Amino acid sequence: MRAVLSGYYGMDNGGDEALLATLLQMLPPTVTPVVLSGQPAATQQRYGVEALPRKSLPAVLAALRGGDAFIWGGGSLMQDTTSGMNPLYYGGLMAIAQLRGLKTIAWAQGIGPLQRPWSRWLTRRLLQQCAAVSVRDDASAGLAARWQVPAWLAPDPVWAMDSQPLPGLWDLPAPRIAVALRSHPWLTAPRIAQFTTALADFQRATQTCVLLVPFQPSHDRPLAEHIQRTLPGPSEIMAPSDPRQLKGLFRGVDMAIAMRLHGLIMAAAEGCRCFALSYDPKVTHLMADVAMPGWAMDPADTQPAAPLRPWPDTAAAMTQQWLEHYTNGEPPSRDQIQSRRDRAYLHRDLLHQTLLI
Repeated sequence: MRAVLSGYYGMDNGGDEALLATLLQMLPPTVTPVVLSGQPAATQQRYGVEALPRKSLPAVLAALRGGDAFIWGGGSLMQDTTSGMNPLYYGGLMAIAQLRGLKTIAWAQGIGPLQRPWSRWLTRRLLQQCAAVSVRDDASAGLAARWQVPAWLAPDPVWAMDSQPLPGLWDLPAPRIAVALRSHPWLTAPRIAQFTTALADFQRATQTCVLLVPFQPSHDRPLAEHIQRTLPGPSEIMAPSDPRQLKGLFRGVDMAIAMRLHGLIMAAAEGCRCFALSYDPKVTHLMADVAMPGWAMDPADTQPAAPLRPWPDTAAAMTQQWLEHYTNGEPPSRDQIQSRRDRAYLHRDLLHQTLLI
């Protein structure tokens, strides 16, 4: 069987690369994957799989003609807050696959946000035609239930992704903290200035080495470089291209401060204390699931649910809350980590059950 895998792959994003690595890890060994990628040569070299350019219509149509199955491979693919093109692109591929009679799977999806009526209608219609659906959070499961779409609910599959040691990490001074930010309209210039002041004060107080981790270097690295220039102590910008090493980075970290969802998942899965900056409901869902502290970045979110708190008014207040968590906070317990890892394998079970019949 040949399965065409579609996601935000080959786009220099560590979280989506982690989803691809996990999907390849969980596919039945008798299934031959064909990955639609923004950088097919790099994807082929990294994972040893066939890869085709995701934006080449002839290549994509040829893959679908030669495929037996089509898989939406993890993440929030059907959402229209980033761009209205997302549901058109991913939905269009799924529609073609279904029209051609391929076995279609929506795998480890976070559904939405969907603000446009047409994108909600399209997503519902496509999910109803899938052979199998799995989702990664309660909100997506609830939406699927309202749409009468049978869906398996399991934690994000990256909880179960194999990690690998990151060369050179243990040569850096300890203790270490990791910081993973991304550009966003809510991360304004005044907030960046406040954050960098607070982080510098935190480093002075703890004598930590700061690892700045741009999950999507093409977007995140300039911000990491800006923050690095303000730090008084040792720091390093680290952006391993292999997602398994990216996850392994957090083995040697005492605390992670992150916006990126998969930065928080990787850190939590490796037993690291985490502090979240929530810019999206998917981050808030994770925080509620593992009782992870953090701040709401949306200025309109004046009554966030625990453990989400409003963005602090001052840099001193930010530093104080980080210090409290660094000193007294607890990482997820071994039982919590193992439970989520075990349940994440439900995404593997769905693949085996659907593709091997």
